[in-house]
Amino acid sequence: MGFKYINELATPENVDKLLSLVDMVAGGRVDTQNIFDIEDALTDSEQMKRCLQVVRQNPDSAQLVDERYMGPEFDLETLLKLPEGSLGWTYARVLSAMNYDPRFYRLRKIESDVDYITHRVRKTHDLHHILTGFSFDDYGELGVISVTVGQISYPAFTFIDLVGSLLAFMANQAREGIDSPLRYNFDLVSQGIGIARQAKPLFPVKFEEGLERPIDEWRAELNIVPVTEGLWSWYSRPDLRDAIAPTLAAQRPLVDC
Repeated sequence: MGFKYINELATPENVDKLLSLVDMVAGGRVDTQNIFDIEDALTDSEQMKRCLQVVRQNPDSAQLVDERYMGPEFDLETLLKLPEGSLGWTYARVLSAMNYDPRFYRLRKIESDVDYITHRVRKTHDLHHILTGFSFDDYGELGVISVTVGQISYPAFTFIDLVGSLLAFMANQAREGIDSPLRYNFDLVSQGIGIARQAKPLFPVKFEEGLERPIDEWRAELNIVPVTEGLWSWYSRPDLRDAIAPTLAAQRPLVDC
């Protein structure tokens, strides 16, 4: 049998690390701070070092890291004043409808390239939801984080993808609308990876400097084909669809009478 390598990997130290991280993922279902704990726990890991190497392979991403670009914070009241259908307006309308705080993430002191990458991933995460169409709940989260996994091999999200699939395998009861949780998760992750491969690099994009631009223009420029229907799309949520209803109405073709 060719399973000898498992014994080589399953050292007591590695198993302890795995169980500790799994516990954080499980806790993340009730407290998002656990997700930040996973990111912090992986700060000095070999996986994060590889992520940094991947980021630096792209010249624009490397420049962003060196520049330590921060950009202004996302203020929902300000963004709501932007043109309807713009990226910033859509972001603000959707987050306001869910009563989300755009600064939900844990702040960290930027002392290294890894610190900066982690901060940037946290800050732009909900923008990725808006651009890709993946929902903000358990039905779509693995999809949006898989975009980041597919583009920069971000280790915390990679681990959540893996453990999420393991938990789906162990689940005794499927969520509403899902016959096979494991197959659903595999399909969701696959779609996120597919978007990642098709799209231009998202990490180096200074979204803050173009929030007034139409979201469709952004998607076309970044080569993102969003998910706009099905369980894992935020467009399928009536309250969020209503939040951007003026834009959707404007996009409907006129019918000659």
